[in-house]
Amino acid sequence: MKTKAVRMYGEMDLRLEEFELPEIKDDEILVKVISDSICMSTYKLVKQGKKHKRAPQNIDTNPIIIGHEFAGDIVKVGKKWQDQFKPGQKFAQQPALNYKGSLASPGYSYEFFGGACTYCIIPQEVMELGCLLPYEGESYFEASLGEPMSCIIGGYHANYHTNKQNYNHAMGTKEGGNILIMGGCGPMGLGAVSYGIQFENRPKRIVVTDVDDAKLERAREVISEKAVKAKGVELLYVNTAKMEDPVKELMEISEGHGYDDVFVYVPIKPVAELGDKLLAFDGCMNFFAGPTDNQFKAEINLYNVHYTSSHILGTTGGNTDDLIEANTLAAKGEIEPAVMVTHVGGIDSIIDATKNLPSIPGGKKLTYTQFEMPLTAIEDFEKLGETDPLFKKLSDSCKAHRGLWNAEAEAILFEHFGV
Repeated sequence: MKTKAVRMYGEMDLRLEEFELPEIKDDEILVKVISDSICMSTYKLVKQGKKHKRAPQNIDTNPIIIGHEFAGDIVKVGKKWQDQFKPGQKFAQQPALNYKGSLASPGYSYEFFGGACTYCIIPQEVMELGCLLPYEGESYFEASLGEPMSCIIGGYHANYHTNKQNYNHAMGTKEGGNILIMGGCGPMGLGAVSYGIQFENRPKRIVVTDVDDAKLERAREVISEKAVKAKGVELLYVNTAKMEDPVKELMEISEGHGYDDVFVYVPIKPVAELGDKLLAFDGCMNFFAGPTDNQFKAEINLYNVHYTSSHILGTTGGNTDDLIEANTLAAKGEIEPAVMVTHVGGIDSIIDATKNLPSIPGGKKLTYTQFEMPLTAIEDFEKLGETDPLFKKLSDSCKAHRGLWNAEAEAILFEHFGV
């Protein structure tokens, strides 16, 4: 079967090509990819090429398919898995395989397995690890966003607090505590807000910081403070660039307590150092943002580590349980992965969007791989709709859903392009 895919040959060398896939083996599964959202980790991969720890050294002759936040339909199942999977099933997948100590992962390491394509082959280790998951949700895009949501969920579960009586760690963010999400008006930060307001260890307060008024305003539009208050959580969006003394003012917001859980969502030294200064007694700071500089450093207060039990960890990726939780919550409508998405495009938009990801404003760039369409901001749908009936329909649909991408809008695209 032929597939069309975005393949990486080296540093910043991406090519959209059509080629023949081999016949699947008895322990493999052929899938049709429908949606693939673009991750900043893929940008880092493309910037580094062979230098990336997950990239094979022969990509110049055996290029890999990029993209790891994808979902679609199962097309053909090898004999080994026919009792578990059937053609026509929707699927989601967990890309963090860690198979027998290998760093190999879809979107980074495989010739025929990645998300930026029309069809791909899922190798046996994915099923062996339980990382191919049937998906029951209405839309494909929410299954794609299950992967980044699983990373967020993993961060919430990985935070911990100490117990001086028996030294056991209480896992998860502190129930009834203060959460600070720093640099939190990007796609992942908004996902963290969406999850935090329904997490079983529900906090008393979530404070989200940013330095961009436009991003703060959009955050308020998609997850309003008023709506969250109705769920019993106080939510505040604050611009730290406008604070004369951010430490003092953020401490005042916490009523002098400090923050039990701090998530650092941007790899910026002063932001990490500010987060450290705001930790409460037994506070946990999760350095969630992945820097491109492998020598990235920031100062921490070791006096507080010793005397007030403050502690720091980092999380990257989620596990399969986190992905199952993400997909279950999304299917039930208990979290809104759509708050992440600001742009939508087709397979032909993936190369430019990936190469220029840091400079494209907004949140997640969601792509559909079965058709071609320029990468388009949701906020531009209305203007384009003045002359284009497709964008008029998309604009009306998104307006009816608080400006968010949604299952109805996805269906409109599929009908238009015959998916």
